[in-house]
Amino acid sequence: MPAVVIVGAQWGDEGKGKATDLLGSRVDYVVKFNGGNNAGHTVVIGDEKYALHLLPSGILTPGCIPIIGNGVVVDLDVLFHEIDGLEARGIDTSALLVSANAHVIADYNRTLDKVTERFLGSRKIGTTGRGIGPTYADKMNRLGVRVQDLFDEKILRAKVEGALELKNQILTKVYNRRAVSVDEIVEQLLVHADRLSPMVADTALVLHEALRRDETVLLEAGQATLLDVDHGTYPFVTSSSATTGGACTGSGIAPTEISRVIGIVKAYATRVGEGPFPTELTGDVDPAGDGEKLRTAGGEFGTTTGRPRRTGWYDAPIARYAARINGVTDFVLTKLDVLTGWEQIPVCVAYDVDGERVDEMPVSQTGFHHAKPIYEYFPGWTEDISGAREMSDLPANAQAYVRELEAISGSRISAVGVGPDREETVVLHDLL
Repeated sequence: MPAVVIVGAQWGDEGKGKATDLLGSRVDYVVKFNGGNNAGHTVVIGDEKYALHLLPSGILTPGCIPIIGNGVVVDLDVLFHEIDGLEARGIDTSALLVSANAHVIADYNRTLDKVTERFLGSRKIGTTGRGIGPTYADKMNRLGVRVQDLFDEKILRAKVEGALELKNQILTKVYNRRAVSVDEIVEQLLVHADRLSPMVADTALVLHEALRRDETVLLEAGQATLLDVDHGTYPFVTSSSATTGGACTGSGIAPTEISRVIGIVKAYATRVGEGPFPTELTGDVDPAGDGEKLRTAGGEFGTTTGRPRRTGWYDAPIARYAARINGVTDFVLTKLDVLTGWEQIPVCVAYDVDGERVDEMPVSQTGFHHAKPIYEYFPGWTEDISGAREMSDLPANAQAYVRELEAISGSRISAVGVGPDREETVVLHDLL
């Protein structure tokens, strides 16, 4: 069975965790291939709600092997705190594997993340302050600490010394913070070595052999297409590759192994952090609708940070862009139920950029910053749709809304979320 990729098609928080969970027992491996604990998935199973930050969603599926791939940056304190929390609720986490090549977030990276963001002031990016960006910067500068380094103290110490040689100069002379000692960092990291050791593997080889056995591998992106460091709304992006291309580099799976790319889109749009957002509803009342109403109805607060998400209407040019960049074969449309009760539902079908109609994502940062949405309006519905399991169960206006989004978004819609639980889904086409 070739590999399947799940990616966010907007700015994140689209419901990727539910989409992964929806595939359930049909998946043998679930791989997190990028990011760290700077984003999270919320998965609802019956009366239980699980907030996952660093662990792949497959950790909740019995019989599934969850993998943290080489493209992830790992905060070991967070990893074991999350594992302990799940095990206290009766979840077996013993199958978890962690790539030996994944990079580790050191305490100095968290410190640098926070002080740099404060130093930028009005030019801040809107990071979570968890050390993700500085750790990826160390990786690219070849100053990073990898998981495998925890099992050779000599190498670990040499790498930490190399990293701190410059970082202590920055901390003390630029930010007026105290210097960090090598011994302090080495001790903080080595405390996890014994517990981590049984989980560490050549995960690229594990996945290669699984595919040879015709098993199903699901690659689960953190963040989303518009936050991708190459293809997102730069510089207001994350520091990793959150697209299908990143699934290959972040897991060690070859591109030729991927047969399905599932893009997750909300029936509206949200964003956390700074950066342009053309369809954003600013303030409590907006000509196109009520931003706070949409935020409250959708429970739009960050899984990891608790920050209120910026809310706005569905943006079709962004969906088309994500379909093209990722090679999306299927969309999963989530949170359709949140739109119940709106008299009219606006959809952005194009942009006005300095007086000209633009049907695709503007090529420049300036163009996207100046983009104003061109809306088409669709009639809403008032019926409770959480019990719908077939397309025909949906009100006529809800069906029309889904079909119109499918027509303008660049790929077919294969499933529609009508509530938070895994069962509250209308499946139109098989996702595997």
